[in-house]
Amino acid sequence: MERKVLLDLRGAAICGDVEERNPPISLPNQSSDTALIAVDIGGTLIKLVYFENNVKVKGKQAVGGRLRFMKFQTSRLDECLEFIRSVKLPYSGGSAMGSAKVNLTMKVVVPLSFMDTIKEKLGVSLDKLDEMDTVVTGANFLLKQVPNESFTFAHGKRCHIEVNQKNLYPYLLVNIGSGVSMIKVLGNRNFERVTGTQIGGGTMFGLAKLLTGCTRYDEFLQLSQQGDNLVLDLIVKDICGELVCQKQGLSASTLASSFGKVISSKRELSDYKAEDLATTLLSAFTYNIAQVSFLVASLLKLKRVYFGGSYIQGTS
Repeated sequence: MERKVLLDLRGAAICGDVEERNPPISLPNQSSDTALIAVDIGGTLIKLVYFENNVKVKGKQAVGGRLRFMKFQTSRLDECLEFIRSVKLPYSGGSAMGSAKVNLTMKVVVPLSFMDTIKEKLGVSLDKLDEMDTVVTGANFLLKQVPNESFTFAHGKRCHIEVNQKNLYPYLLVNIGSGVSMIKVLGNRNFERVTGTQIGGGTMFGLAKLLTGCTRYDEFLQLSQQGDNLVLDLIVKDICGELVCQKQGLSASTLASSFGKVISSKRELSDYKAEDLATTLLSAFTYNIAQVSFLVASLLKLKRVYFGGSYIQGTS
């Protein structure tokens, strides 16, 4: 049976620099004795969130705390479990993880053998949650309760967008994980998965491991920020020239063909820089996912599309 942990969302806000990866969310009115830890094990990454209460003031426990977020490679489950052991979680008796049985709420998207492993190594009870329900609930929470959580990019610049609470629904939620799910959200717990694609973050990272040698997703993202996709990509200007672009109203820098320059090049794979390959891969998959999402939203007559998932991680 699911054990519910009630969160006081009044005053919820991102702590510190919103540009950093995995910034915590402050819950200033949350009870300090809340024991909350949730795990989502995906095909590529393990996502972890836990509640950390505020430090004591003059010997008394301060009200409030933070939701903190962590990520691990799914192949490094033991590393994740070791971190969970190190987290001091209060429970109703005032003890912490390791000295008492704590309810661990976990969303499972992998074989049930993972649950047995976690129960055995941590000695905790687990609650299995519905994946789509948690994705939509989480998106609605962020859009409704956390200022500056949603943003867009225009011409390379990141801009936060104000969410109109009276006109939030309907919207298309594009959840980018190892694969991609597209969900039509009509309200709280009112949603429908309309379609998806198997070509997602897992596909991209799989190719990245083969082409660049990266072994961690965050390593790949950092590498991609150092590269230049124009070394391998064809843009419209390369095909028809700037004059034709102007006549047709096209931006000369519009991407025309991902990896298109490789066809006419005599260079071998080893001649390309890993960072350029990483940037080109990220660009190719991002363009494709965005275009498919736009077409799905158009067919469903939805005006708003929100992208979520570890694929993004708040980066450009």
